[in-house]
Amino acid sequence: MTAHRPLLAALLFTALAVPGLARAGTITAYTALEENEIAEYVAAAKQSLPDVDVKVLRLSTGDLGARILAEASNPQHDVIWGWAVTNMLDPRIGAMVEPHAGKGVEKLPAAYRATDGSWFAATGYMAAFCVNTDVLKAKNLPMPTSWKDLANPVYKGEVVMPNPVSSGTGYLQVAALLQSQGSDKGWAFLKALDGNVAQYIKSGSRPCKAARAGEYAIGASLAFAAIQSVEEGFPVKMVIPSDGAGYELEASALMKSSKNKADARRFLDWTLSPQAAALYTKYKEIVTIPGTPPSKAAQIAGLPADLSKVLYPMNFAQSAKDRDATLAAWQKAIGR
Repeated sequence: MTAHRPLLAALLFTALAVPGLARAGTITAYTALEENEIAEYVAAAKQSLPDVDVKVLRLSTGDLGARILAEASNPQHDVIWGWAVTNMLDPRIGAMVEPHAGKGVEKLPAAYRATDGSWFAATGYMAAFCVNTDVLKAKNLPMPTSWKDLANPVYKGEVVMPNPVSSGTGYLQVAALLQSQGSDKGWAFLKALDGNVAQYIKSGSRPCKAARAGEYAIGASLAFAAIQSVEEGFPVKMVIPSDGAGYELEASALMKSSKNKADARRFLDWTLSPQAAALYTKYKEIVTIPGTPPSKAAQIAGLPADLSKVLYPMNFAQSAKDRDATLAAWQKAIGR
């Protein structure tokens, strides 16, 4: 989940160490997915593709982008797998990938695949509040239902958020607010909200963990972090903000430079398979593959069956274009 993920690779491959070492049947995937889900996905892929050895390098979203660009003259991977579409839309990255008409990609809604076939997104994540009901009760605070509510002075010092400079979750929250309210009103709101924020945390999931531990009443975080917290028995209610739940897609693509495109394509096709979709619901609140029901845990936590009714229609191209300027402005106006 973007920049809030741990920085170091969980699964490191050997093929990168010596250029040309890769053999037929071996592909290398660069990813920003989480370590635990990577392990389960790769094991399942191996069952479906026993003749394909999938080597994985896992880095946080920002670090992965830096790695890909640093290797641009001699790419060391075959596929990009589960990386923020906001980053995938960097034209420097776009020049390194090629269209792949993956098996099943045509079933994805248009919003979840590139018009030129250069990427598709099987999964994603969305903003949500983790609200500690015990803290609300103890401090006699109302249940928030929107971003606007979080600016209410009654919540002063009770809100924690991810830092958008280090966290992709934090950036999608800021980007959604700016896109939905417009630049002037959006920045005015962010400054007003800042008055209630106790701290900005580097990770997108940590605000939820801080709230569920009772350190604060409200953690602006990810829906999946809230779903997990509810499932694990913490006194947490998941609140999807009624005035705009920003989201990010996790995109995948085929590298032009791949020396084993046949197996790389087979792997990308597998990531769109029903088998993969069934696994995604264990780790994702957004699964774009049609016909994939939400997990029981998500349903219990209150995740709507039709997310299109609650997701803010993000302009990812705009998010990508504005990212550097937005983060610089945030640092200047709020950064702490």
